[in-house]
Amino acid sequence: MTDKAPSIDLAAWLQTPPGHHLLAWEQAQVDAVVTDLFGFHALQLGLPELDGLQANRMPHRWLAGRDLLCDFDALPFESASLDLVLLPHALELAPDAHALLREVERVLRPEGRLIVFGLNPASLWGLRQNLGRLRRRGEPYLPQDGDFIGYWRLRDWLKLLSFDVEAARFGIYRPPLRSEAWLQRWRWVDGVGSRWWPVLGAVYFIQAVKRVQGMRMIGLAKNSRLAAKKAPAVALNNHHKKE
Repeated sequence: MTDKAPSIDLAAWLQTPPGHHLLAWEQAQVDAVVTDLFGFHALQLGLPELDGLQANRMPHRWLAGRDLLCDFDALPFESASLDLVLLPHALELAPDAHALLREVERVLRPEGRLIVFGLNPASLWGLRQNLGRLRRRGEPYLPQDGDFIGYWRLRDWLKLLSFDVEAARFGIYRPPLRSEAWLQRWRWVDGVGSRWWPVLGAVYFIQAVKRVQGMRMIGLAKNSRLAAKKAPAVALNNHHKKE
């Protein structure tokens, strides 16, 4: 007999009631954001259970593992060639999260967008997970694979790579319960938590933009010249073609 708690991977955990709630929250967040992000090339790394690009209108969209096979830290794209990269829990599962972020920074064009989802270790769910690990036979509540990265820790990493965080939010404040019935009974806590202790949600979302020194002002000046010559819709189309 072993004292080791049974392990569960992320894909299997997403089939549980708490996994369903987390996936639904993430789908709602990403759908609302990517519909207004424009460009030509978008890439999602990991978590095929989340259709992160379904609401996006870029003509070229890939899901790594389904549309193309590649190592996440050695992407088959030229530098500064992608407009959007989505990382739903990919950093948590990466053998080297720093290497993955550096590779994403390489393939994103200046002003390109990065979206990250992560499980928050500073939450009721994260606390339940840590308590389960401390108990010799404690059953884990969250997936055991990967390394959960704290929100503020990730923001520091992004800053070092010249990313500016444009938007961030947390979600799911209900207690770490396993049954659908009890999760539904405690759903009212989500509204209270988002108001009174917003950074303690079980999951976080970050949208960041890649900044390159000198590129932002040049882009704004070019857009102003185009807008003076053509109608706004035509200027927008020309802007994308030149990039």
